Amino acid sequence: MTPSATNGPAAQTKAPAVKNPSIATGPTRIGRTPTGFAAHGLYDPRNEHDACGVGFIVNMKGVKSHQIVTDGLAVLENLTHRGAVGADPLMGDGAGVLVQLPDRFFREEMASQGVELPKPG
Repeated sequence: MTPSATNGPAAQTKAPAVKNPSIATGPTRIGRTPTGFAAHGLYDPRNEHDACGVGFIVNMKGVKSHQIVTDGLAVLENLTHRGAVGADPLMGDGAGVLVQLPDRFFREEMASQGVELPKPG
């Protein structure tokens, strides 16, 4: 098994995560937590979290380039440690890349289908 943040040497020295006390994690008035599931057996909704791995690639001067997509894919490949893969290697957790569609290309494609798009913006 490859060492990771959960089973490697760093896991033994890592400080425990501090929960934000201002976020309600206990049961709501209907007996459920913000996740929608009540604590039961080994399941504890306080262990739920989101966006534990985020990458942001941008050209600060607004230059359009395929290099941004290439760099974004490299970031995505480096996020496998956060659970982007599971027991089934053919399935992921929905991690992906959000890109801007080139307006001119999209307009031409839609026009070829008889769809007129509104002005940009």
